[in-house]
Amino acid sequence: MKRRTYRIDELCTMAKGAYPTLKTEPGEYPLVVTAAQRRTSSTYQLEGPAVCVPLISSTGHGDAALHRIHYQEGRFALANLLVALLPKEAEVSNAKYLYYLLTAKKEEYLVSRMIGTANVSLKVSDIASVEVALPGISEQRRIVARIEELAGKLAEARRLQGETETDIRRMLLSAYTEITGDVPSLPMGQVAPLIRRPVQVELSREYHEVGIRSFGKGAFHKPSVDGASLGNKKIFRIEAGDLLFNIVFAWEGAVAVARDEDHGRIGSHRFLTCVPKDGLVMAPFLCFHFLTERGLQQLGEASPGGAGRNRTLGTKALARILVPIPPLAKQIWFDTLLTKVDAVKRLQAETAAELDAMLPSILDKAFKGEL
Repeated sequence: MKRRTYRIDELCTMAKGAYPTLKTEPGEYPLVVTAAQRRTSSTYQLEGPAVCVPLISSTGHGDAALHRIHYQEGRFALANLLVALLPKEAEVSNAKYLYYLLTAKKEEYLVSRMIGTANVSLKVSDIASVEVALPGISEQRRIVARIEELAGKLAEARRLQGETETDIRRMLLSAYTEITGDVPSLPMGQVAPLIRRPVQVELSREYHEVGIRSFGKGAFHKPSVDGASLGNKKIFRIEAGDLLFNIVFAWEGAVAVARDEDHGRIGSHRFLTCVPKDGLVMAPFLCFHFLTERGLQQLGEASPGGAGRNRTLGTKALARILVPIPPLAKQIWFDTLLTKVDAVKRLQAETAAELDAMLPSILDKAFKGEL
């Protein structure tokens, strides 16, 4: 296939953004910023189609990285941390083809040109000098149409996956409501009291910490640390089956059940370990309760203060929270449902990872002439 090589500044008019991201007055026009979601502006600067390239690293901290490039049509405002590339001749360069090309090859064309130490950035002149090889305009349009056909199928798959997740959550809430109707409620301090297992820090030992994600997304493992790094920090042992709370973000669902792989790990004083009483209540049921609307409300009421790190779950307040206690047989049935749902979620996570990897693969094939 015959291709011709052009510099970006031959193909495009280049316009640096003129709008501050946070101080622009909202309005009817999209404001393209470095983040994935657009903001808005009361005025506009440019009219697309255009490819918008961030001029700063997506990660900072001395790393060169670009998480995303944007494509924008119509009238729009552009934040001052980006530059817009507007093709000069529509019959030479298709803006969307250029967008997909730069997205597919951003490491080679853009990231490799980033410079700096603390603030890693791109110069407009460096982008201007990037050379790209373009096929004829009809071939550009064909490739764009093929990419978007396949991308549409991926989007539909993600949509269906999201609907499945919603249906599963609705089913679990229905089952929870069924087994908690007209049952007694008891205080947490009685059914799952706080139990601390202090660990004496040894400077030469290695320790493995657990973290808890917000919004009911479970526990995760932090990088190991040595005793010298912990210093005087108070740490506590975690055992499988503990109901875990991150006291700083409990109000937004930082609640989890410790798994077998979490057994023996540690948490700081900010992590509470409540141990359900055998024969009375099960940790997965309690965890689900605290992630319902009512449970989150209870945790919020027990976490006084402002927002974020100023809201801390009080141990005494947690102990007073009343939780429904269905018969153990019904909790076991509910736990079976949760186990099946966890298996479905793991499969969905694997599928989501595969879907996320497919678009880069599609772009790679497109610019190798394999689509």
